[in-house]
Amino acid sequence: MSKSKSDSEPSRPAGSGERDGPSFEQALEQVEAIIERIESGEIGLEASLAEYERGIGLIGVCRERLRHAQQRVVDLTQKLAQADKSSAE
Repeated sequence: MSKSKSDSEPSRPAGSGERDGPSFEQALEQVEAIIERIESGEIGLEASLAEYERGIGLIGVCRERLRHAQQRVVDLTQKLAQADKSSAE
């Protein structure tokens, strides 16, 4: 029996700011699969170029997801520091 999407992926909080599309993990898996296909030589030149172009787009998705995650860490760290400051007063 295969896992459903909801079993294998945590749900995203409402208003998380992430666009629809693959998660970071999904995009990274797709990039890895593209690299394997290109390096193995199982696809021709034109298909390799098309896959390379697709991979570049997926890397952009990964970078955006990471940027968003880093910003959330910064925001949460600032929130914690403010709470600590307030409780010390």
